[in-house]
Amino acid sequence: MAKENIEEDKIVVSHVYKTFNIYLDKANSLKEKMLFWNRNKREKREVLKDVSLTIKKGEAVALIGVNGSGKSTLLKLMTKIIYPNKGKIVTNGKLTSLLELGAGFHPDFSGRENIYFNASIFGLTRKEIDERLEQIIEFSELGDYIDNPVRTYSSGMYMRLAFAVAINVDAEILLVDEILAVGDQHFQEKCIAKMKELKEQGKTMVFVTHSMDTVKEFCSRAVWLSNGVIKMDGKPDEVIEEYIKETNLTLKQFSSIAGINLKDLTDLINGDKDVDIFYAFRLAYATKTSRMFWLNLQYVYDKNMEEINYERV
Repeated sequence: MAKENIEEDKIVVSHVYKTFNIYLDKANSLKEKMLFWNRNKREKREVLKDVSLTIKKGEAVALIGVNGSGKSTLLKLMTKIIYPNKGKIVTNGKLTSLLELGAGFHPDFSGRENIYFNASIFGLTRKEIDERLEQIIEFSELGDYIDNPVRTYSSGMYMRLAFAVAINVDAEILLVDEILAVGDQHFQEKCIAKMKELKEQGKTMVFVTHSMDTVKEFCSRAVWLSNGVIKMDGKPDEVIEEYIKETNLTLKQFSSIAGINLKDLTDLINGDKDVDIFYAFRLAYATKTSRMFWLNLQYVYDKNMEEINYERV
């Protein structure tokens, strides 16, 4: 009986703590390091604090929370990309993850070569990859680009290939971090449809997402992380309702906090105004994030729009 319970528990997180060293006022050159040898300051930031949860076979679980709440860190701990300072994480079953675009891809290899390279990392034999190759290429929708070096790919093309490989390696557990926010609407819908199919097959899935609609539609459970601790764990509708109550601001309230007039803020949200240095500074202040986060977001948006327009042509 105990053995059956263990097999049903696909991921077990037990009293996990994770701390990072954050370097402040970091020297940028050897000269600066020698002149200001005592200038580098660092502080320890506790990202996760005594986090425990169990994810059972066949569950589709969403990790939700504001930026910096510890969601992505927890997902990386599950993949063993990083390890906890204290506590333990046990996974039971073959695992695949989509955490970073192009992770595991060699930039100078073609898409086809990277399918073999990446799938072999997940434990597939050459014969097994041969049998799935056309299926992977077809799902990725890369066409003739499959034989081009992946360094020439756009972010959307990277995501297509990464996702196509990940869903064809017979993993029992799939971990996904906001990667589906990249690419056009058609491919996002295609990915969601495929994951629903995998869910029906009894696969276990854990998502980090800011899309509450996706959580409600797809997930059987939501875990709300706040300041490194689990604030609520339960049915998606109930967790999302409480999450929104605490975190949702009206546009007028946010406009006041950010110091951006309401019209400009509305234009930023609708994509009618670009995030420049000034807006990046104000948004970073209001959300306790970095200016680079907002500037990079604008850059990714611009690149995605270029890709969508290119594909339409």
